[in-house]
Amino acid sequence: MSAHSIFEDAPIGSIVAWSDGTPRPPERFTSKLAAWRNNNSKGRLIRKEPPRIRPTYSSPAGFTLHEADFGSGGVIAIRVHRSFSVDTTLQFTVVERPVPGSVRVFDRASDNAELVHLAPHRAAAEEWLSRHGYPNAVLDDVTADAVAADVVEGRVA
Repeated sequence: MSAHSIFEDAPIGSIVAWSDGTPRPPERFTSKLAAWRNNNSKGRLIRKEPPRIRPTYSSPAGFTLHEADFGSGGVIAIRVHRSFSVDTTLQFTVVERPVPGSVRVFDRASDNAELVHLAPHRAAAEEWLSRHGYPNAVLDDVTADAVAADVVEGRVA
């Protein structure tokens, strides 16, 4: 699946894997393995960005995946996001779609909003939001209709 297909078809909150098609090197080759992991991993789709056209600059559409969090004691010190353009040559696969009934928590209401949490139900989303302080947050229910549309259109992972 191309990056353009992910941008067009994958719902926010999906787990997306990407690959450059090369085989995984053995564990003993640590530097080769680190380079391979850079182009072969997975993350949660948290944002889609439309193309930007400015008088002096233009960029194609793209999307951002949340790859990992690093920290200790319940405190996140580093959050790793990966952004991809729809022009990339990497191949993508939707590994998992958000479950109907789950609730997406966005940081704000806009076309460029970012998913900050995916809760299993509305009560869990509201409880998470009370502890994490996003004053302009928006809750969005994942409906069975959206999942059914993916099945009908042949976009099931």
